[in-house]
Amino acid sequence: MDNQSAASNILERLEAAEQLKLVGEYDQALIILEQLLVEDPENISALEEVADNELSLEHFSRAEAAAEQAIAFDPQSYTGHYILGFLRSQEEEWEKALVHLQEANKLKPNNAEILRCLGWALFNSGKRAQGIVTLERSLNLDSANPLTLCDLGVAYLHTHNVIKAKALFQRT
Repeated sequence: MDNQSAASNILERLEAAEQLKLVGEYDQALIILEQLLVEDPENISALEEVADNELSLEHFSRAEAAAEQAIAFDPQSYTGHYILGFLRSQEEEWEKALVHLQEANKLKPNNAEILRCLGWALFNSGKRAQGIVTLERSLNLDSANPLTLCDLGVAYLHTHNVIKAKALFQRT
């Protein structure tokens, strides 16, 4: 198989894994991705996808290991930084979460999901106004995301803006 055919085969397999992930077949996606990593342990895209699938399965330590490996091979892996930031947020380690989420946002600006998590971490780390502004930016990019609507609603409740909070909760 020549280099072009090999690259095409890898992309096809990554796309197949992505399609499986999108329909919730995380274990099947992982089979494809893990085979790709057996063939090429430094395949950043496969590592990022493994991390994302493991996160969806709530296998947090496996997601963390894959994200850390992706960043070790490529410090510009916004997905790796996003996943590590998300995991630190889950643990309410807001300052550690911010380091990774700010890096992910720098590497991939205007990504609604990164901004949602970044806004939530900012809000919970005491930077309430900046957190709300960031959550609003996320909502502007993806106006129907129920997670963003709820996060922003909770943020407004904590800042005693019940009218805005109620409107956001009604939209969900």
